[in-house]
Amino acid sequence: MNDAAQHRENLGLWLGFLGVVIFGLTLPMTRLATGTVDAPQMSPWFVTWARAALAGVLSGIYLLAVRAPWPTAAQRGPLFLSLAGNVIGYPLLLGWALRHVTASHAAVITSLMPLATAAAAAWLMHQRARLGFWVFAALGSALVAVYSLLRAAQLGHGFGLTWADTLLVGAVVAGSLGYVAGAKVTASLGAEKVISWVCVMALPFTLPGAWLTWPEHAMATTSWLALVYVGVFSMWAGFFAWFRGLSLGGPLRVSQLQLLQPFITMLASVPLLGESLDAMTLSFALLVVATVFMGRRMANAPTSN
Repeated sequence: MNDAAQHRENLGLWLGFLGVVIFGLTLPMTRLATGTVDAPQMSPWFVTWARAALAGVLSGIYLLAVRAPWPTAAQRGPLFLSLAGNVIGYPLLLGWALRHVTASHAAVITSLMPLATAAAAAWLMHQRARLGFWVFAALGSALVAVYSLLRAAQLGHGFGLTWADTLLVGAVVAGSLGYVAGAKVTASLGAEKVISWVCVMALPFTLPGAWLTWPEHAMATTSWLALVYVGVFSMWAGFFAWFRGLSLGGPLRVSQLQLLQPFITMLASVPLLGESLDAMTLSFALLVVATVFMGRRMANAPTSN
């Protein structure tokens, strides 16, 4: 490999890592914005609408600057599906869940996102996956279910799935379906333009939604700063770094960095939220990430004819 190619690959890895760090901070920042049941801040509805509206305004400026053509009729359908999953479904369900559970807890559940996205692609885009992939997908799902049951029992909620975990699973499903829908038009539009068009197309919903759900009382400065973060970085700029990293460094190598995301969330939650890392949460995170790693290897492995 010549120096230019090596530099390109290294830059791709660093940009990919930057994207993973940005996304890893999304959960603790969302919890800062919404607060908890005992100390509520912004409504999850307002956080959902406002973060997307902020990203939509920035996206509109970007699309005008690059003179991007309007999406075709065939492209608008997948973009609206991505809008429903990534702009509304995922952040709204996540916001409500994070009022009831810690960001570290949520990181374990949402670490299934890569496997859920691959499963959604296999289903919606008729992509074949080896039996081994489905085995590891089932194993990862079982680990998450066991973690949720044990955590509920530990907290005195009984031996059953909590409502917050149901919301987190719903967020994973919504996010993965939105990603697959966006992937259908990525080749024709370009990755950065896909997320930008999704945010712009959402403005007729997000701007009035943010106005109608605007907080009636004064909010903490940290909540406003957290909202700006999830709007500017989690919803928009993070995708630019991530997709550019995949392009420069290669999807096979750079995508593996996503396995670090739950641990970045957990580490960031200590100084940002005052959370502590317990052995059970860390152990289950390691186990789930291991199943994601093996499942992705099986999904990417060639099948024999």
